[in-house]
Amino acid sequence: MSDVLAVADHRRGDIRDVSYELITAGRELADETGGDLHLAVVSGTVNDFADKLDREGVDTIHTVDRGEEFNHDVYTQAITQLYDELAPQYVLTPNSVNGLDYAPAVANELDLPIVTDTIDLETDGETLTATREMYGGKVETTTQLEGAAVVTIRGAEWPAAEGTGDAAIEAFDADIDEEAVTSTVTGFEEVGGGDVDISEADLLVSVGRGIEEEENLEMIRELADALDATLSSSRPIVDNGWLPKNRQVGQSGKVVTPDVYIAIGISGAVQHVAGMKGSDTIVAINTDPNAPIMDIADYAIVDDLFDVVPELIDEFK
Repeated sequence: MSDVLAVADHRRGDIRDVSYELITAGRELADETGGDLHLAVVSGTVNDFADKLDREGVDTIHTVDRGEEFNHDVYTQAITQLYDELAPQYVLTPNSVNGLDYAPAVANELDLPIVTDTIDLETDGETLTATREMYGGKVETTTQLEGAAVVTIRGAEWPAAEGTGDAAIEAFDADIDEEAVTSTVTGFEEVGGGDVDISEADLLVSVGRGIEEEENLEMIRELADALDATLSSSRPIVDNGWLPKNRQVGQSGKVVTPDVYIAIGISGAVQHVAGMKGSDTIVAINTDPNAPIMDIADYAIVDDLFDVVPELIDEFK
């Protein structure tokens, strides 16, 4: 019987959605190994976080009450010590900014192999098979690891854990070496801020490089207005300076889960898909029937956006 230790992600007082997805991934692994799922909550309002994370499938939640925000040195020490205490087979972390910060350090301290950005995990006895994507999501690869390992999971690949659990909540007294804590959070700065939070939108009209020229964005804005929707985009539009950073969907932008996501002229690179595949309904407009976005679209319009969008505007006006 082998246990799983998952590490929750939080920022500025909020549990990140990937934490609930991490519970699902961890529970699946624990079921396959016949072990328990342990969840670590490090820093912040740990007791409040623990109550929110007590979902079905979690056996024990370990809280480390040290500091308010993420700190590389604190996380590395706390998780390493938890590993020594619990002796789990797998350590799971989000493939987030924070997770990718400390997970390699933890693997190094514990002398364990690490596999990052996984989209599927299966284990058979002592062998873990981790699935990852390469070449913009066009190819899936599998990596097999023997014995214990550190694994990061991509957000929006597992469903969020639901229900109310009955996990034991235990404070873990990590022995933090203060002299080894050499980094600190001095504050936060919103990048590309604005008065629109696309992660809260119910309907998103999102535009990609297929729009060709900046002046053509006006047509997409008109459609968004006609639908009473929020305008968003893929990374190339932001990189060109046509829209601000707060409108970007994807791994380097924001993860969105609207009721309807309309992707216009977006091919569907893996980084973009990771940020919107949790949408309830996805509509794709693209001239390429083999574009990756078509693989996840609920409705696909294979046509020129410059023909389709004006028709949609007329219809919804």
